[in-house]
Amino acid sequence: MLTHSDIFTIANNKQFEKIALKVFRFQYDNNKVYREFCDFLKVEKTSVKSLTQIPFLPIQFFKSHDVVSNENEIQETFTSSGTTGMITSRHLITDVTFYEESYRKAFAGFYGNIEDYAVLALLPSYLEREGSSLIYMVKDLIELSNNPDSGFYLNNYDELIEKLVKLDNSGQNVILIGVTYALLDLIEKRKFELKNTIIMETGGMKGKRREMIREELHDLLCNGFGVQAIHSEYGMTELLSQAYSLGNGIFECPNWMQVFIRDTEDALTYVENGKTGGINVIDLANINSCSFIATQDLAKKYPNNSFEVLGRFDNSDIRGCNLMVL
Repeated sequence: MLTHSDIFTIANNKQFEKIALKVFRFQYDNNKVYREFCDFLKVEKTSVKSLTQIPFLPIQFFKSHDVVSNENEIQETFTSSGTTGMITSRHLITDVTFYEESYRKAFAGFYGNIEDYAVLALLPSYLEREGSSLIYMVKDLIELSNNPDSGFYLNNYDELIEKLVKLDNSGQNVILIGVTYALLDLIEKRKFELKNTIIMETGGMKGKRREMIREELHDLLCNGFGVQAIHSEYGMTELLSQAYSLGNGIFECPNWMQVFIRDTEDALTYVENGKTGGINVIDLANINSCSFIATQDLAKKYPNNSFEVLGRFDNSDIRGCNLMVL
């Protein structure tokens, strides 16, 4: 059985591939849903010798199946947001310490010691429902910051504005993590000139505003907050790891996570760097569910393994993925 140290001490691509192939064999043997999917594609465990030969489970399976790789007790159930009547994803977590170690180590890798920051969270649509993996992570980061000024904000924008200005003016390093539409609401109330604050958007208009391209959105946010760049977090209910962008919408992964870009017409082949396709994610922290996920996001990958998210498949575009849903 693979341990935390096997996964979270990966230092290079060779190590990553070795551990990923071990995880593939483990999940093939222990995850009934994933095994049936591999069988459907006529992929045998012994035939997989490289990362690109590994089958990626369409993310829709988390809406219709229990995707788990052991029979241990479920410690947490993370659920996706969705409109009324919509089927949401369920990620069943049998060992939440893999999630905790993943986001704590990733945060430290990109931003340093959490205790150097006050963490302010403006995540109304997530706070207002149960089962958000993002709220679980941010709540823990707030506690780990050991800063009495860290905390969540719902609709109390005036209080947040006062706190943000006061902290930034005092020289305190601040991270404001916000859902996109709420950050836009905030800068409509007040224009800022922040010097010591990182603005991190987690995506999502949640039907509250019109969708806009990243360049337009980030220009608005940069002007509104008075900052040079907007940071972003790329994560989802079905994953236990996040990629981060420190600006310009270019994301990088922690060492136990990689993305591959599949052809939109043929879900079993990959496109070259710089070409648009669907995101396949290997998330080795997902050891107890499925580490190989075909998402519905579109992206380009660059030679240094960074990637740029370009949007989502619309329903007419996901036939390559739908062909694989049992």
